[in-house]
Amino acid sequence: MGAQLVRQVCNKTNDLAGDGTTTSAVLVDSIFSEGLKSISQGTNPIDMKRGMDRAVDYVQTSLLKQSRPINGIKDIVRIATISANGDEEIGKMIGQAMEKVGRDGVITAQDGKTMATELEVVEGMKVDRGYVSPYFVTDAKAQKAELEDLYVLVSKKKISIIHSLLPALNHVAQQGRPLLIIADDVESEALTTLIFNKLQGKLKVCCVKAPGFGDTKEGVLEDIAVFTGAKVVGDENTGVELDAKSFDPSILGSVKKVIVTKDDTVLLNGGGDAAVVKERLQLLRDRVEQEPVEYNREKLQERLAKLSGGVAVIKVGGGSEVEVNERKDRVVDALCSTRAAVQEGIVAGGGTALLRASKKLVVRNAVRLPAMKIAANAGKEGAVIVEKVLEAAEESTGYDAQNDKYVNMFEAGIIDPTRVVRVAISDATSVASLMMTAEAAVVELPKEESATAPMGDMGGMGGMGGMGF
Repeated sequence: MGAQLVRQVCNKTNDLAGDGTTTSAVLVDSIFSEGLKSISQGTNPIDMKRGMDRAVDYVQTSLLKQSRPINGIKDIVRIATISANGDEEIGKMIGQAMEKVGRDGVITAQDGKTMATELEVVEGMKVDRGYVSPYFVTDAKAQKAELEDLYVLVSKKKISIIHSLLPALNHVAQQGRPLLIIADDVESEALTTLIFNKLQGKLKVCCVKAPGFGDTKEGVLEDIAVFTGAKVVGDENTGVELDAKSFDPSILGSVKKVIVTKDDTVLLNGGGDAAVVKERLQLLRDRVEQEPVEYNREKLQERLAKLSGGVAVIKVGGGSEVEVNERKDRVVDALCSTRAAVQEGIVAGGGTALLRASKKLVVRNAVRLPAMKIAANAGKEGAVIVEKVLEAAEESTGYDAQNDKYVNMFEAGIIDPTRVVRVAISDATSVASLMMTAEAAVVELPKEESATAPMGDMGGMGGMGGMGF
């Protein structure tokens, strides 16, 4: 049970912050061990939990005070390199990608076709909604759907009856191409039938619910239609409808590739007319300048950024499928850490930030453990290293285990995303307190074994039979 809880907290930390799984595991172990010591000495478990919650609030506040904003591409490269297990090539490539598409731009990783890892910026658009059902995923490990050379159907209406979709589905099946449906919603019979056909391998399809509300939702659907070259179904201006009797293939748009996760959708190389896209961008720019309401202006700026911004694609190369997959995992981890750093800033790495937060605090000893572990792994006495770091006047001073010296961690490039450290301590404390306040544990029932082994049937001697009864 305990191992499963630790595994869950590591996964949760990774989902929220993109990194910090090892830190979470170390903190859970330490907080739980320290907590049990106090409980065995008579401390009430509930009081212990309350105290731990307050301590975590203090640590979180301390981390935010220590946090610094990312200072240029140099910090981004450092964060990405550390998260990629020291792979400088990956770190530099992510830095280049952010330079080209901006800090808020879309960066994806995919399998390359050569030995080298390459960076390519393509025309792309991001939609802030993911698949309506996980049954549409094509990559179970990454929990995402990837389709290539596909049609796109855009609808302002809900699609609940499969009958109206049949002509479009038949056309797509005849062409042997996948289909992406972006609609107000896809539900009931239509959704069930599409999932069934996808699972049966008869149709490559994915459904995405349109993002936003009201006019913003309609505007986003129109942006998608312009980018893909589709006609919006249910649009009063064009009169385009899904008709079970007749079907016009020209209402379908196209893209070279789509990547759909549970949270968002990335469209690459849309089939829309470049001149029409340019007109749409100018229209959005004009509306941004004319819009008096700040909220509406921000939404228009978001739409403009999504339609005009390119997508950076890191094509991961390697000598084998195993090598490519391992390297791609490192790229994804580095991307997640970099985004976390952009959002909340950075703190001194190597466990130093947690050390600084431990001065006044069962959590005080626990947050010192990551730094002690790093020192111990370098063959040093962890407790001695920790005390020397805490005695340093400069808060950014920490221990550089690789070079065996005390340095300014920011200047040395040994940094962690604030969000990763913050989420790790919060999640670890939550699970450790749950384990401490639990009054029962799930264990395997021990097998009962008899004291002596049973005697087998005695074989016969010479011509005599066995002495069985």
